[in-house]
Amino acid sequence: MHRKAHRGLAIASTLALLIAVAGCGGDDGPGSGGAPVPGVTDTEITVGTHMPLTGPASAGYSKIAPATKAYFDYVNANGGVHGRKITYKIMDDGYNPANTQQVVRQLVLQDKVFAVLNGLGTPTHTGVLDFLKSNRVPDLFVASGSRSWDQPDKYPGTFGFNPDYTVEGKILATYAKTNLAGQKVCFLGQDDDFGRDSLVGVEKVLGASAVAVKQTYVTSNTNVAPQIGAFKAAGCQVVVLATVPGFTALSIGTAARLGFKPQWLVSNVGADHPTLAKQLGAAAPLLEGMVGTNYLPMQNDTANPWIQLFAKINKEHNGDAPFDGNTVYGMSVGYLFVQVLLAAGKDLTREKVLDAVQKGGFQGPGLVPLRFSEKDHSGYGGQRLSRVSGGVQTYFGPAYETDEADGAVNEYTAPAAVPPANGVPTGS
Repeated sequence: MHRKAHRGLAIASTLALLIAVAGCGGDDGPGSGGAPVPGVTDTEITVGTHMPLTGPASAGYSKIAPATKAYFDYVNANGGVHGRKITYKIMDDGYNPANTQQVVRQLVLQDKVFAVLNGLGTPTHTGVLDFLKSNRVPDLFVASGSRSWDQPDKYPGTFGFNPDYTVEGKILATYAKTNLAGQKVCFLGQDDDFGRDSLVGVEKVLGASAVAVKQTYVTSNTNVAPQIGAFKAAGCQVVVLATVPGFTALSIGTAARLGFKPQWLVSNVGADHPTLAKQLGAAAPLLEGMVGTNYLPMQNDTANPWIQLFAKINKEHNGDAPFDGNTVYGMSVGYLFVQVLLAAGKDLTREKVLDAVQKGGFQGPGLVPLRFSEKDHSGYGGQRLSRVSGGVQTYFGPAYETDEADGAVNEYTAPAAVPPANGVPTGS
């Protein structure tokens, strides 16, 4: 009898657990009579993110999520999305993968967020992909260009935002091949998919043998003198950096201290001039001549209607914080997410949001197209080159688009979209 009783209790417990799990994961809309959708009520949508508000990647990046929240606050002040206000829970993970797993579990299991939006970092976000998948949480617009986010068969709920690092590597290498022919090219990259994917792109254009010295760094060690010293000793003339802002500044500052002055070609994630100038302080003139990439309007282009809109929102809803490329990035993410919510419709479910992203067709501040489809979960498909001249970062030349394979790097000439009059997207 005891054994049967125990077995009955075990079966009952298992059934109760299955019912509870089914209830938590239910994707029926709030008004459909089914189980409630996590993070969604008739008046609110709660989403969350993990961000390096502190730690080795906080320089610049700590400003992204507050800018996204400011855009949501602006939309909320203008009636929200289908009558719902957006609540954005921002969790600091310090750019530490162990912390990321902890805070994402809290967002999903305790805070019951509808989706994770723009979680930042290649090493950090990689560790939560399987958890988010198993909990059926939409994983939208990851703040990284790793190709890991573009695996629709393996991770159907994950979508990127940044151009992938191989695309970027190809564009930077094409500039080197065209404008710096015959010069010795070297490479410093973060010791993860960020650095590896970027190097793949560079080598697709230049060839593996053309990259004379390849070095890596880890974010826990701020001494890059050995890597920069190796570049100087090898006579490197061009250095491609796949670095977060703090390590871009460290690399350029260390090179100056060693009397080494190459041409720097810098990934978009570590090339924002205001962020780097703040890091370098009195040494900011060392950034002169730096070539970078970006795919959103430049923060100092005051004639651009997106910059005008975002600067207004920054003043009204973000405490008039210093306005830089991270601010533009954060608000661009917010704008896209609102577009997606509108496209998903009033009867909001997780499945409908994923379907809306895959359907694509979104236009926003980007200088190049978004590539979302059922078979492509990467984000923006190209970039434009920038240069620091006279202490000002400006674009030059056309925008380019390419793929992460062996496709050509082509000019992209379609005109940029303009924001709606009130700065809030419209949708069905």
